[in-house]
Amino acid sequence: MPRLSCCFAALVISLPGFVGCGSKSAPAPEEVSATPAKTAASKSPRAGAPAIEPTSQQSDRADLAATAGVELIGRKILFGNPDKASARLSPDGSKLSYLAPRDGVLNVFVGPVDDPNAAQPVTKDDYRGIQTYFWAYDSRHILYAQDTGGDEDFHVYSVDLTTNQAKDLTPLAKVSAQIEEVSEKFPEEILVGLNDRDPQFHDVYRINIATGERTLIQKNTEFASITSDDEYRVRFAMKMTLDGGSQLYQADGQGGWKEFQKIDFDDTLTTSPTGFDKTGQILYMTDSRGRDTGALTQIDLASGTETVLAANDLADVGGALAHPTEKNIQAVSFDYERPKWQVLDPAIADDMSYLEKLADGELQVPSRTLDDKTWIAAYIQDDGPVRYYLYDRAKKEARFLFTNRSSLEGQPLAKMHPLVIESRDGLKLVSYLTLPKSADPAHSGRPKEPLPMVLVVHGGPWGRDTWGYDSEHQLLANRGYAVLSVNYRGSTSFGKKFANAGNKEWAAKMHDDLIDAVDWAIHERVADPKRVAIMGGSYGGYATLVGLTFTPEKFACGVDIVGPSNLLTLLNTIPAYWAPALQMFKDRVGDPTTAEGKKLVNERSPLNLVERIQRPLLIGQGANDPRVKQSEADQIVQAMEKKHIPVTYLLFPDEGHGFARPENNLAFNAAAEAFLARQLEGRYEPIGNDFAGSTITSPSGAEGVPGLAAALEKHALENPTDRRNP
Repeated sequence: MPRLSCCFAALVISLPGFVGCGSKSAPAPEEVSATPAKTAASKSPRAGAPAIEPTSQQSDRADLAATAGVELIGRKILFGNPDKASARLSPDGSKLSYLAPRDGVLNVFVGPVDDPNAAQPVTKDDYRGIQTYFWAYDSRHILYAQDTGGDEDFHVYSVDLTTNQAKDLTPLAKVSAQIEEVSEKFPEEILVGLNDRDPQFHDVYRINIATGERTLIQKNTEFASITSDDEYRVRFAMKMTLDGGSQLYQADGQGGWKEFQKIDFDDTLTTSPTGFDKTGQILYMTDSRGRDTGALTQIDLASGTETVLAANDLADVGGALAHPTEKNIQAVSFDYERPKWQVLDPAIADDMSYLEKLADGELQVPSRTLDDKTWIAAYIQDDGPVRYYLYDRAKKEARFLFTNRSSLEGQPLAKMHPLVIESRDGLKLVSYLTLPKSADPAHSGRPKEPLPMVLVVHGGPWGRDTWGYDSEHQLLANRGYAVLSVNYRGSTSFGKKFANAGNKEWAAKMHDDLIDAVDWAIHERVADPKRVAIMGGSYGGYATLVGLTFTPEKFACGVDIVGPSNLLTLLNTIPAYWAPALQMFKDRVGDPTTAEGKKLVNERSPLNLVERIQRPLLIGQGANDPRVKQSEADQIVQAMEKKHIPVTYLLFPDEGHGFARPENNLAFNAAAEAFLARQLEGRYEPIGNDFAGSTITSPSGAEGVPGLAAALEKHALENPTDRRNP
């Protein structure tokens, strides 16, 4: 099935994003693209003594704002579980499924398509919650992936809907299973990649979803990714070359491989195979060779003819709609400031026209029945929940199903404004600004007077910020802050020149872009220059540490979530199954195996500039993070403590690269909100009972956040032991 996405994982080598592919934490599932990217288990943030302690006046002002009766949107509304999310149709159209809380934990619910409220839970996760699932083509099994405590050692499970019994299809220790292919031609089987033989490489197995019986169909000793078709034939494979490019190989039909196409270094972030049509003779690709942006192309494998099907001068091809059985790509989206659909197949032109007028927001089509008579349509809004509809193609009628978060209805949510900021060297930085409703009643995108501002930096860095509902933006705007997110150079989906402009520019021009955006906000009287914070997760956490070390007077404070502090130790501890992409890291970050490269990564590592930090810092970390290991947080905290520089450190023993459990996400945001309020003189909701069910700990600096020490003490007394807390 064709797969398109702007994510690094799908476009390059089918690996998880480097140090993150988006936001600081792992929020509840929402609709983000018509065709999901492959993931680990599914291809379906002054010299001298730091003046860190706030004055008593600052603390009092924050507390006063929190208790003065000003309406606040509760954190639980913003960060708790959704009511219903990820709605999907069974292939035969008889059933509707979605994710919903069961005893407070996200599970899969299934019910009749004409009565969503009659759905019952079919999975029994009692702790972490299911984030990703989909239907098997037999319409009798649900498939999902789950790791343990965020360690990304994913297993693939099937659930038989007649018994509601889950079966681990990959019952192996220390593997990161990834689903390679699911085909309607083999409804009882799937292809799964397993790295049990060699942690670096995924062999491809054919697995029976009922019995778990598996058969090896492709041993892999060298490839970063393997592409198969609907007949479960291995067709292509890719590996990186020493010059930083990629070589695409084609199976020769005799158990070997032959060179097919070379992808040069400049094109590796924007060029890759995405799937086949029904015949298996048409190969679809995202391809930027000979142009700047990634276009949708097709190759007739019999004749070798290549055709450009869709292209945009500003953005790479993003989401795609493919016919359920013919597999031809019928529509694609391009996302510059906001997504726009381009219909390629006249057969769905009327459907798309109808659906685009049906409701406000950006249209997504996350599910279609095998006979293509019924679709699920989802609408992304910036100031409201996702709205789901059941669409009957024959009648050209859509019936409203539900929203993913009914508690958001009627809340004072803010608008998100797309804008383009020019960098000092002329790059166009697509950005998103959210303002408090009271500061911008006319929705002009400019406040009545400068505000305290939080710069929220996305992870990746080979990912991007997008328009739409964002819990973090809404929380911060509701607390009185302007919120700005910037697609700095190196972000993906804006063409290869923009992506490659970030090569070896960590803490350099990539950081300059963030500073330019802050200066724009100050010049436009959006931001109070004395009250600007920087925060983010993964690469965004690294950017936060860079902000406080490379430009120590620019930001009032920083919030770093799972961000690397030392690029040398980061690159030396990547997961084994990322080893095939090591050359890419060397070319785009720095090569620590050479004297010049080692010097570069050391110069760009915030850990080596700790003495420059003079503004308050909050760090959040998952103990099981396989990408940015706990040692990245530990070492900078220890270095700061050695130099008597205050820091607040929050550690979650049952989390990985971000905070997937809502209880932990809520707890972290409770602490972060209070921290920002103290430093930016904003308002906040007191921590209260928002640590309930969380495994939050604070190895250092609890006194740096209002109410944190007391809340931790109360939490410890109420939860003396937890069998699930490692």
